[in-house]
Amino acid sequence: MSTDNKRIILITGANKGIGLETARQLGAQGHTVLVGARDEKKATEAVAALAKDGITAHPVILEVTDSQSIAQAVRQIEAQFGKLDTLINNAGVALEGWGSKASETTLTVWRKVFETNVFALVELTQALLPLLKKSEAGRIVNLSSILGSLTLHSDPSSPIYDFKAAAYNTSKAAVNQYSVHLAHELRDTPIKVNAAHPGWVKTDLGGADAPMNVVDGAKTSVWLATLPADGPTGGFFHLQDRLPW
Repeated sequence: MSTDNKRIILITGANKGIGLETARQLGAQGHTVLVGARDEKKATEAVAALAKDGITAHPVILEVTDSQSIAQAVRQIEAQFGKLDTLINNAGVALEGWGSKASETTLTVWRKVFETNVFALVELTQALLPLLKKSEAGRIVNLSSILGSLTLHSDPSSPIYDFKAAAYNTSKAAVNQYSVHLAHELRDTPIKVNAAHPGWVKTDLGGADAPMNVVDGAKTSVWLATLPADGPTGGFFHLQDRLPW
């Protein structure tokens, strides 16, 4: 099966922002989109909005930090489709202000950020791997951030040097490392695993001052979700450019 064929794609946190726009762009390509959202009403509304654009989408009620919710979502996808071609781990949180002090970031914040951005991502990915292995061209896209780059954060001349938010940035560095390890484990399979930096995008998380719109912010995930057989794995990308770890 070529990745030109239509795919079954789950996107977490897909009821708004970058996740919803990613669903819209992939759906416009003819792929079947599973809109993951923790709120049933919001998931249903997102699916209805996509349907108005002629996009085939299905709601998946998914609270990524809840093991039972993950198990139910896996059962739903298996029952409806029997496999999953692409997982886009888009859901994430940021609970600190930029420029916050690492020494003052509370353990409560650290735990909440890692629970969603790292532990939930790992648990969901592990739970869905059996269905991804049933695809002839499985793809895993982990939404990271350039703020997870150790290289750029340690360089005083870097444009992100002063964008310090210890828990969030460290969680994204962890996502990058997990992506490298999982890609290595799956290197002899058809599954490709990559980390994506969408850019600084005008969303609830990115804020109104962000220079990018959601249309451009979704492009990296869309590209990695539909990589051809000779595409990269184990990389960290913005659009189609590699970023430094």
